[in-house]
Amino acid sequence: MSQAVTPHPQETVRQILQRYDRDPGELLQLLVEIQHTFHYVPEEAVSLLADHLRVTRAHVRGLVGFYSFLSDTFLGDYVIYISDNITDRMLGNQDMAKYLCSRLGVKLGKVRSDGRVSVQYTSCTGMCDQGPAALVNGMPVTRLSRERVDRMVEFITARTPVTAWPEEFFQVEDNFRRSDVLFRRAFDPGTALKAAMLRGGDETLKEIQFEEAVDPASGIAWKRGADETLKEMYRSDLRGRGGAGFKAAIKWETCRDISAPERYVVCNADEGEPGTFKDRVLLSSYADMVFEGMTVCAYVVGAGRGILYIRQEYWYLKTHLEAVLARRREAGLLGKNILGTGYAFDIAIHWGAGAYICGMESAMIESIEGKRGKPRKRWPLPVVAGVEKRPTVVNNVETFAAAAMVALKGGVWFAGHGTMHSTGTKLFCVSGDCERPGIYEYPFGVSIREILRDCGGLDARAVQVSGPSGTTITRPEFDRVLAYEDLATVGTFMVFNHERDMFEVVQNFTHFFQHESCGLCTPCRVGTSLLANLVDKVAAGKGSPLDLEEVQKISQLMKTTAHCGLGQTAPNHLIDSLVKFRGDWEKRMMVTGFVPAFDLDASLEEARQLTGRDDVAAHL
Repeated sequence: MSQAVTPHPQETVRQILQRYDRDPGELLQLLVEIQHTFHYVPEEAVSLLADHLRVTRAHVRGLVGFYSFLSDTFLGDYVIYISDNITDRMLGNQDMAKYLCSRLGVKLGKVRSDGRVSVQYTSCTGMCDQGPAALVNGMPVTRLSRERVDRMVEFITARTPVTAWPEEFFQVEDNFRRSDVLFRRAFDPGTALKAAMLRGGDETLKEIQFEEAVDPASGIAWKRGADETLKEMYRSDLRGRGGAGFKAAIKWETCRDISAPERYVVCNADEGEPGTFKDRVLLSSYADMVFEGMTVCAYVVGAGRGILYIRQEYWYLKTHLEAVLARRREAGLLGKNILGTGYAFDIAIHWGAGAYICGMESAMIESIEGKRGKPRKRWPLPVVAGVEKRPTVVNNVETFAAAAMVALKGGVWFAGHGTMHSTGTKLFCVSGDCERPGIYEYPFGVSIREILRDCGGLDARAVQVSGPSGTTITRPEFDRVLAYEDLATVGTFMVFNHERDMFEVVQNFTHFFQHESCGLCTPCRVGTSLLANLVDKVAAGKGSPLDLEEVQKISQLMKTTAHCGLGQTAPNHLIDSLVKFRGDWEKRMMVTGFVPAFDLDASLEEARQLTGRDDVAAHL
């Protein structure tokens, strides 16, 4: 990334444009590259982009205003985002932000007067197991401390390019604490594809070592093809690991059966839910398994194009992921002639730019097409009309990794783990008040208590399952199990001990949803703001029982009328906390009657100062 303003932005932008087709769908990718080059999107770039892609300038500006990692004003030579997820707060991120701003002489949320640096908060960087974390020009810095901040200040003061900072600054650990059957050993690239694509009698298939759970006499492993691999998916009963739990085989078959000239396979790596970081680990250490699962899916449904949609916070993985894809093409595992079968499929990387809503598949597809990430109407589903209105399979990172293992070892083997209705294993992102945060793999059906015991968090007061939009679990519920039969989950597991004030957790979550609402529908756009205002009012000691009733009314309204899952699940943590931790709310309420949160007379103080008036008529 550039460490200074490029003197001739027009020429640089033109050079960037030359690397892209005149496809409006490339707009977001162009904006991301321009943002990384200049640390903002210059007005000259807006005009050049509009002309190059034959779109309006308003459309270009609309994307810049929608995605939080794009800016129409210069953010400085060094752009620092500090993660403000609740677990980062618990680890002292606010103290680190104040100390950093003090050392740099910059106000939080502002650019320093000399244009050298800016510091601001961002929702969650996906480093919850090693916070407090930050991004410096897109590169992650974990475990912030005063010593580390002091060194950062030295580098910035000396104008040392981020590329020349010590590698130790940007080390991100996997923290894979417990593995089970899926991630017990390294994945051998190509083995799942051979099992899926090469039929009996092919000598290359003999190189594959199948698990004993696959009966050699059944011939399943030796008679694969697209139809048989789909049957293995049905036998596995693999459900999507994104939380909704839709059966992958049904989605794949529906996409395959739609008549269309082209189909897509999209991997959703936009894990924006605070407390979630398993995609980061899988793409860092198991990218081959993920890409192989995507390729198996493409083979089954007849897709020729794949897209990995990945959140901007993982920009540091760009070189690594592109290298894995290049190696797979060279090995014949991607491209025009996969394994010599004549089947063609390739994968492109599409970068998000900071929009939690794009984790929803229809909003993601809009983003892939170079638009703002607004959720579409529910029908038609993406498997019918997805990217470019073509049939599209959208699964998340963990689902594709599991699909690769189903292709390799068979559906019966996979279904032999977990529970009757929740087969296989699940990755859990454990963070918060525990001794060993990180990634844990368990068969479905594991209890909350068992995970707490393994991670060193048995003294927990509460566990937030599936992030802010999920469920708050208290001590009497710790024997509940994580499976679709009881607690469905995306894998987020945030631990809070008895020293934590759960109202502060709620306040952080509420502001997260207020910031991330896409604004498409009134219930979510207005509701998230009203809820944030009410929570802040209680925090300020001006809340009353009437305000708590209002929180419940707005929450129920959002759950039943919001356009998409974001608005429908945004109040979940509020509803749970009012039932399970009402005392944390009530101790802040100093009044029994209604108190206005807005002081109209105080709001006129600026006008009085400007006019020099302070008489009775200037007050209300």
